[in-house]
Amino acid sequence: MTVNVKSENLVLRLWFLMHRDYRLLVNCEDKIYGKTGLTMEQFSVLAAIKYMRDPVRVTDVGRWIGRSTNTMSMMIDRMVKAGLVRRTRDRIDRRTVHLAATSKGENALKLAIPLAWEFIQRIMLPLPEADRHTFVRLLETLRYETLSYLHPGKDIDAMAKHDDENHANMEKRLFQHVLPSTRQPKRQAGKTSKTVRRG
Repeated sequence: MTVNVKSENLVLRLWFLMHRDYRLLVNCEDKIYGKTGLTMEQFSVLAAIKYMRDPVRVTDVGRWIGRSTNTMSMMIDRMVKAGLVRRTRDRIDRRTVHLAATSKGENALKLAIPLAWEFIQRIMLPLPEADRHTFVRLLETLRYETLSYLHPGKDIDAMAKHDDENHANMEKRLFQHVLPSTRQPKRQAGKTSKTVRRG
């Protein structure tokens, strides 16, 4: 019985730590991006628009940053009013709306990325490389389980693979076009994570 109580306490502690650390990360990122006039979510939207394959739809960005279409629509409304994003209708299917960053949005993103990269390197520095790989595997396992919960009966491996391909494409474009001058030696740059598959 004691073992079960300890195990349950550990699970609860991990759960609280994940939420606490996520909130801390958001606060840090809001502080960092605030220097360029962006919030963490605005930065995420602009990065998705910039580094996803064209054309980019609201639903594509929502999937990338984990927000519903309704939430994304409101967020995009605010970003359009702030002059960061513009909408254009598809010429063939007028119901489809594409997103593009304005010059103001592009400039803010360009200023924010080196600040974000410096922060990422700083907080990851205490973790040895082996621990980073372990951390990636653990987060991938949690992602798989949460996707399974949110999408029962769906092909989670296919969903995760699609997301991995999008992430890998964005990471590649980000490193090629934005970070080459600030990048540290090659150790982490070309690595992408593998999807954890459960039998």
